[in-house]
Amino acid sequence: MVSLVLTYRNRNSRIVEKCLNSLKEQSDKDFQVVLVDYGSETKSAFHMEELCRKHNFIQYQYVPVQGQLWNKSRAINIGLKKCTSPYFLMGDIDLVFHPQMISRCKLLMEHHDVVYFQYGFLSKNESNRNKSFNEYEPEFLGKDEVTGTTLFRTKILKAINGYDEFYHGWGAEDTDVHLRLKNAGHDVHFYDEEILVKHQWHPKHYRTKKSTAPFHTGLERINHQYMLQNHSLKVTRANHEWGWGIMPKKEDIERLEKAELKIALSSQEEEIDAFLTGIFPTLKGSVIIKISLFKPAATLKNRLKKYLKKKHFRAYDIETLNNLLLSSIITHHRVACYNYSIDWHREEISLSLVPYASK
Repeated sequence: MVSLVLTYRNRNSRIVEKCLNSLKEQSDKDFQVVLVDYGSETKSAFHMEELCRKHNFIQYQYVPVQGQLWNKSRAINIGLKKCTSPYFLMGDIDLVFHPQMISRCKLLMEHHDVVYFQYGFLSKNESNRNKSFNEYEPEFLGKDEVTGTTLFRTKILKAINGYDEFYHGWGAEDTDVHLRLKNAGHDVHFYDEEILVKHQWHPKHYRTKKSTAPFHTGLERINHQYMLQNHSLKVTRANHEWGWGIMPKKEDIERLEKAELKIALSSQEEEIDAFLTGIFPTLKGSVIIKISLFKPAATLKNRLKKYLKKKHFRAYDIETLNNLLLSSIITHHRVACYNYSIDWHREEISLSLVPYASK
């Protein structure tokens, strides 16, 4: 039995349908799919659950993390925690799979502990067509640094505590798990004898400030450096302090809008630094935090003082403030229940948070 985990949030349903239909066409039916919906909006989640019901091999798992940073690692780990199959396949929702994908996976596991697969990338026009897997013509092929779809012996992945949940946003979590497995002494085999997965083209507005979901503008670069530093330290196991694959608690979700503490802050640098360094890490109970623009810093008089290098008010711009607060959430409250929203035009941030009690 092969367990395949797919992660999802507010994606185009046409892309998802092509992915699921390609799994329906598998020659070997000895597999199951867990589709982890990590915080889609209500309408999108409802549609996805209805779509999954059309396929008896799919288990739909909704994770109520609307208003939180995307965390693919945590979504994967939630699926991994449920896995009782000997083989665990991590895939992407924007792929189409070869009809022999599952049967090939079983054959490869006879010789390897970890295998990842070469991608065939489809153009925009090709992705918009309806074809069988073999009829799709890739625009180009991925090289061995494309690590998105990997097949594991389940016990090996669980032994290193799954994917590292430090990685929020996009990038590096797939390569990180390969590096940690290599550090643990496992061979990671790149399968490029044939193309078994083809990647559908899609826009990436969800990875910009155009997205309505929280977005840290520098996180992909931070993720990459964190991955390199972990590798240099020969790290094997992740998530020591926090645990892994933790589902949000229903009672914490209900407490989000029932604040025991309300905190109002401005964007003044000293005020934010004091809060993020001294107060934020120690928060207990439910809290609502509102941050607004520190207006004295924006006056012509203050800007002139700054230009003349005289004593002046200092305030963070909205992008820096956004990144600081999201980084602090990752550092101190990554498994907390929270809801984060930002108004880029009005330069206001709102955060409701219930710290995780078992940290």
